[in-house]
Amino acid sequence: MNDLDQCYRVLGLEPGASLEEVSQAYKDLAFIWHPDRVPKENPRLQQKAEEKLKEINHARDRLRSTQVNPKNRNPQPTQPSPRPEPPRTHSHSNTHQQDLSGCDFSGANLKEKDLSGRNLSNANLSNANLSDAFLHQVNLQGANLYKANLFRANLLRANLRNACLQEANLIGADLSGADLSGADLRGAKIGTIEKLMVKLTGANLSGAILPNGTIHF
Repeated sequence: MNDLDQCYRVLGLEPGASLEEVSQAYKDLAFIWHPDRVPKENPRLQQKAEEKLKEINHARDRLRSTQVNPKNRNPQPTQPSPRPEPPRTHSHSNTHQQDLSGCDFSGANLKEKDLSGRNLSNANLSNANLSDAFLHQVNLQGANLYKANLFRANLLRANLRNACLQEANLIGADLSGADLSGADLRGAKIGTIEKLMVKLTGANLSGAILPNGTIHF
């Protein structure tokens, strides 16, 4: 069995499956095996979940890096699609933070981007992919994050006052110390009925509309 076939097997797919099927299979398995779903008091299961997630991540990344022709199964390089990204700052000062307030990043692929400390107030990030992004102390006040993918994003001490987070994916996100006062979280994905899968330690939820539509007081 070659490496690609093994990757398909890890994701429970037939060789030659489409990239859409690969992405969906990855999301399903990552949700099941995410270490946050395993009891912290069981280190053996925690370690197993972490190893399984690494295996799933490798399989997803390996298959995304090649586009397989289902007829001859010869790997062909995937042609990168245009992706909007935040403009780069030309300042050499470590203290300078670029002002991106009001910018349109709807649908942008910002996975694993470091936007810590940036001003993204009132920016349009609807449907943007911010999974695994580093958003420590970012200013997202009034930003539109409708259906944004914030899977495992680091939003430690982020400013999300009055932000729209409707139907956003917050599974695995760290919102410790974040200001979510007045934010709209209706329909946001935060875990299962039995278990919250978002870190909200010290977060301010005053006046926020919770995923079930109730207002937090």
